Amino acid sequence: MATSRPIAVSKSNIDEIIDEDSRLTKLIYSYLTSAVGWLIFGTFIGLFLGLKFVYPDLGNYPWLSFGRLRPIHTNVVFWGWSSLSMMALALYVVPRTSQRRLFNIQLSRQALYIINVSILLGVLSLLFGVNNGGQEYREFIWPVMWLFALGISANLLNFYNTVALRKTEEIYLSNWYIIAAFIWTFVVVVIAYLPFYQHSLGETVIQGYYMHMGVGMWFTPMVLGLTYYFLPKLLNKPIYSYSLGVLGFWTQMVFYSLIGAHHFVFSPVPWWLQTVAIVFSIGMFVTLFAGTGNFLLTMKGSFRTIKKSYSLPFILVGVIFYFLASGQGSLEALRSLNEIWHFTNYTVAHSHLTMYGFVAFLIWGGIYALLPRLTGKEPSHLLVGVHFWFALIGLLVYGFALMIGGTLQGKSWIEQQPFINSVELMSSFWLWRAIGGTFMFIAHIVFAVNIVKMKPVLSKEFETEKKIASEPI
Repeated sequence: MATSRPIAVSKSNIDEIIDEDSRLTKLIYSYLTSAVGWLIFGTFIGLFLGLKFVYPDLGNYPWLSFGRLRPIHTNVVFWGWSSLSMMALALYVVPRTSQRRLFNIQLSRQALYIINVSILLGVLSLLFGVNNGGQEYREFIWPVMWLFALGISANLLNFYNTVALRKTEEIYLSNWYIIAAFIWTFVVVVIAYLPFYQHSLGETVIQGYYMHMGVGMWFTPMVLGLTYYFLPKLLNKPIYSYSLGVLGFWTQMVFYSLIGAHHFVFSPVPWWLQTVAIVFSIGMFVTLFAGTGNFLLTMKGSFRTIKKSYSLPFILVGVIFYFLASGQGSLEALRSLNEIWHFTNYTVAHSHLTMYGFVAFLIWGGIYALLPRLTGKEPSHLLVGVHFWFALIGLLVYGFALMIGGTLQGKSWIEQQPFINSVELMSSFWLWRAIGGTFMFIAHIVFAVNIVKMKPVLSKEFETEKKIASEPI
């Protein structure tokens, strides 16, 4: 007789409810709902832009032009979605690993308001064509970005004091990465927006520094620090090597700070500066092997646990893309490959493999690990699976289409074919880009539904249940 099979492999339910201050739980959820709102808005703009490549006359108005909407898309997903969601997870990880309560909950709540206002003002200014000269990822004008820096500074002060007043002798590895990310980012914003030394090529060099430091000194250390907490916690085993984590931390700081100029290979930027950037880009493989090896060796022998979890598969994919996408960036720095891929759609694929495959998947893994344990409410296991597979398949379709198309595009330029030829050959790849982007956007809608399902209900009865659940048997 035929037996009915489940539509998805069954997943384990949460094994504990965390006894946490209800004010912190509300604060974390507020950060996450803001982040999800910006994710939906930002990626809807991205999907619209992807469709414009297929239907060029779509939305033929100045405020719907590619030049205005593209920076809205990138800045919203950078500073709205990714940044706020990482800070939400850090609000739990930093106090937990310091074994004390968050220094000042109200300070982080005020930071949330400030950051949301800064992003909203930035979006409105870009929509009306007011920008910082079209410099990639720093299109927000300086008053907007200084407001964002103020929010970053408030959370830095909060986290720093929490760690300083810790009840443990050692600073846990996650906090090395998280605190450093806040410090580095504040420094990067200041350097990028001070005007008096940015003239001619100086502005170009600072642009390369800012673009890469924004990714490598904010998003990368933040998500790695969070993963150093959530991965061993979910696997119920220690991280494979504390020393590899420290090695990854210091080599990230040494190598990454000098690789921004590899965006300007073959440009008028001094040749020696380009060479230094290329050498340090290859040096980043030390960091990649240290971090990726540490995570994968921690996962070794835990396949059954990963299979039964709905959060660990996201972390596994994020770790794999951390190595692949970051390694891809180092290889792109080589002059022989840069000649083919620079200024092509291959670079667009690389940025999405990094910010989506690496950063977003690790964030999602952390959210699905933490929020159900804080609220006592689980997401739909089926919808988590839909979210995972639609996001992954969409990214792969999007990434491979643009990598293949971008390579052909670069070769056509080297062969000195008419520019229009490269536009025509990209048409089919842009269609697949739109298809992949549609899958990714659907995944985000499903993720938003899961966030709503995990909304905390902080009644007195629920607080009592959490207290009982946390007491030792």
